[in-house]
This record gives sequence, structure tokens and C-alpha cells, in this order.
Amino acid sequence: MNLRFLLQKLARALLTVILIVTTVFVVLRLTGDPAMYVLGIEADPRALEQFRERWGLNDPIWQQYIRFIWNCLRGDFGYSYFEERDAMTAVMERLPKTLLLMGATGVFTMVVGIPMGVLAAIYRNSWVDRLTMTVSVAGFSLPNFVLGIFLILVFSVTLRWLPTGGSGTWKHLVMPVLTMGLAEAAVFARFTRSAMLEALNQPYMRTARAKGLRRNATVWLHALPNAAIPLVTITGFFVGTLIAGGVVTESVFSWPGLGRLLVTSVSNRDLAVVQIIVMFIAVSMVVTNLTIDLLYGWLDPRVGSARSGG
Repeated sequence: MNLRFLLQKLARALLTVILIVTTVFVVLRLTGDPAMYVLGIEADPRALEQFRERWGLNDPIWQQYIRFIWNCLRGDFGYSYFEERDAMTAVMERLPKTLLLMGATGVFTMVVGIPMGVLAAIYRNSWVDRLTMTVSVAGFSLPNFVLGIFLILVFSVTLRWLPTGGSGTWKHLVMPVLTMGLAEAAVFARFTRSAMLEALNQPYMRTARAKGLRRNATVWLHALPNAAIPLVTITGFFVGTLIAGGVVTESVFSWPGLGRLLVTSVSNRDLAVVQIIVMFIAVSMVVTNLTIDLLYGWLDPRVGSARSGG
């Protein structure tokens, strides 16, 4: 991997973030008047005008955009109309809950999905393989909100084992993690199976078995590390689906994270909060994909050389 390859990736990442933030900024201001949402449609026209004048909503959109970018560069990300406080403070209060949910889901996905895929590849065309792939297809096909409601009906309403929502204890985390993690584990199981089947048929595997290594050693020490390279590629999509699924899952289970705050802020036209959350999502996605590109270029130097040369 050379410097040109690295600079190209950094430039594309920065451009992507700028385009996303700009698009969201423009769309938010074209979808409704925040003054009407905050003060109500029956508010006094003078109060509405004062609100717009106070927050610069009467200015041309290009002036609002320049002011927004300048304020962001100074560390001022705006004021929340509905929270009536600094927007960044409102967002940062919710961030730990979202990171906890995403982290727990990520661990669950890796611990369940990868071993399922490995077992399906080892026992190809057996009942283990068929059962694993059937469960994977079902988990991938079922929408988050349907699975979430089903889990609530079973474990909260019928069995009364788990709370329906909130985030007070570890029990509140179980159903949201299952709702998001089952679909992601299904994806990883299918990709792991395909990658492992290819790795198991490589010449170095026959050589390892010819040397007398046990099957477990050949699978975990030789096949899985080589099969891990394709898995790195889907990690970027995994983060994206975690973020998208978190919006739905947090709403279903009343989980006090960024996803639920985003839904509320969009409906209330709380512009500053929405923009911060979108920037956080955009930066997270871009940094993840940039890291994957760099990691892939490091794992396979031919990638970095080919891309930089082209």
C-alpha cells in the first residue's frame, strides 16, 4: 500500500461526508417550517416571524449553509428547539446507549454467525448444513420490527421473562440484541460458509492434511484465516445495517438511543439534532469503510497497488 492509495481513500471519504451532510441540510429545510412545528400552526404570526428571525431561517438557504459549516468548524453544532439546550449535549447523552446496543449486537453476530458458517461448510450437504442455511434464510428475511414484536409477545406478554422496553438492566438488552443480531448472524453465516468452502478446497489444505494435522487444526488455523479476507469486505455493510436496524429496533423497544432520538427529531423538525446524528452516522460509515479498504489493502498488497496504479 502506497501513499497515493491512502490519500485517494481519505479524499473520497471526506467528499462523501460533505455530500451527505449537504444533502441532509438542504432536504431538511425543504420539508417544512421548523417554526410551525415548534410553536404550532395556530401560533401568532409575529411569534413565528420572531422565531425564524432568531434562528436565521429567513435567510437564503446558501447563507444558512455557510453559517452552518462555519459554526461546525468552530465546534458549534446548533441548538435543539425541543430539548431547549445545546444539540450536541442532547445527542451525546444518547450515544452511550446506542454504542452499547451496537457493541452487544456485534459480539452476538460474530459469536453466533461465524461458527454457524464454519460448521455448515465442514458438514456440507448434511442436516447441519441444511438446518443452518434454513435458519439463516429465515433470520435474514424477517423484518426487524416483525421479529421485535414477536419477541415482545412471547417473552414479555406470554412468558413475562423480559421487560417490553427501556434500558435499565441487562434484561432490557436481550430482545433488542436478538432482533438485530439474528439477521446479521444469518448474513455472516452464509458468507462464512461460502468462504470456508472455497478455502477448504485449496491446495494448502490438502498439504496440511497430508502432513498429518488434525481436522480441527486445519480448519481453524489454515482455512478460517484465509476465509476471513472476504468477511472483512462485508463488515462495512454490517455497520450500515446495524445503524439502519437500530433506528427501527430502538423505536420498537423504546431504547433511549440515537435511533429513537432521530425519529423524534425528524418528526419535530429539530434540525440541529438531526444534522448531528446524520453526521455521526455518515462519519461512522465512512471511517468503517475506509478502515476496511486500508485493511484489505494491507492483507492483500495487490489491491492497493492495482487501485493506485489505475
